[in-house]
Amino acid sequence: MIRLIVIFMLSAGLIGCAAIDAAGETFNDFSSYFFGAEDNAEPPNELVEYEPRIEIEELWSESTGVGFDEFYVNLVPAISDERIFTVDREGLVEARDIKNGDLIWEMEAELPVSAGPGLGFDRLIIGDSDGYVVALDIETGKKLWTKKVSSEVLSVPLVAQGIVIIHTVDGRISALDEENGRELWQFERNVPALSIHGTSTPIVIDTNVFNGFAGGKLIALRLKDGKSVWETSIAIPQGRSEIERLVDLDANPVEAEGVVYVASYQGGINAVMAADGEILWRNDDLSSYVGFSLDWRYLYVTDLLSDVWQLDQRNGASLWKQNELHQRRLTAPVYYDSYVVVGDFEGYVHWLSDSDGSQLGRVSVTDEPIYARPVVLDDIVYIYATDGTLAAYKTTAKSE
Repeated sequence: MIRLIVIFMLSAGLIGCAAIDAAGETFNDFSSYFFGAEDNAEPPNELVEYEPRIEIEELWSESTGVGFDEFYVNLVPAISDERIFTVDREGLVEARDIKNGDLIWEMEAELPVSAGPGLGFDRLIIGDSDGYVVALDIETGKKLWTKKVSSEVLSVPLVAQGIVIIHTVDGRISALDEENGRELWQFERNVPALSIHGTSTPIVIDTNVFNGFAGGKLIALRLKDGKSVWETSIAIPQGRSEIERLVDLDANPVEAEGVVYVASYQGGINAVMAADGEILWRNDDLSSYVGFSLDWRYLYVTDLLSDVWQLDQRNGASLWKQNELHQRRLTAPVYYDSYVVVGDFEGYVHWLSDSDGSQLGRVSVTDEPIYARPVVLDDIVYIYATDGTLAAYKTTAKSE
């Protein structure tokens, strides 16, 4: 049985108390209790030794607080103007120099932070489990405004054209003024009885916001007022049980040349025209709730079993599949140069070849899991682990 975080809606607006942990060990007790069976998930593949084909240099490594603090939250570093920003579960926000990791400033928000930081023009935006959104000055960390939204924020806040987009776990999209936090508009979508505990981060293309929802819908909204432009069914619930019918768009969509690529749980990978929502192709052979990245021609996807795939953007055809890291609870992949990079549940980061998916090299960052997708800037890979370790790595081809 696949490891997931699942939430139950006990009544309108009330999020339930039980969860299947996608990355954690609570799944065994939960599955036995609710489904009357032992966890039959395959064990993760053991790492095997191989001759690395690249040199991986650690540039620096720093502790940035308690990290995720054993909670399922969405904390991902943000980079701007030679600085990298992190926030931990207890609300410790730090700005560090991307070249050496030196601390520039820090502030204690003293909030149960669940998502962020999102990056605006001159603000950092974080969201918490109690439904508060906080804006900080990017230069000093000073708190600028606080706004209460409808429920827990589990998607990284998005800032575009002076508007902060917040997707909360109750299915609502809230648009706030970046300057002062004033609510500009709100869009609400009903959350089904059973869904993955998480929300995708929207993307903005031109004047529209695109976002996936539990239940399998991709919706385009006008950024200025939240009016619906179109909606498309990406994943159609099938089966007789609630588990079999569970579909969700929990992975962040990506876009290239007017096409939005959407990964779903139990609904395949889809390519959708941004202009009108027309589905160009669908690959039903794989599903994902962690997400993907892309280069000029290909998509790179981590699927439900932590196998990594390369797909053709033109038709969704699979070109290679990397299964040597099977069930190692990989992050979403990130592409740069000629590499595909993923982190795993034991604190390792793996560099794969973009040509065939073969393993090129790996490094142990920490003994704790890595859930946040790696961040890349100027061929430097930044890793943020669940224990708060933040590290920077550079690779070079190995000399013969």
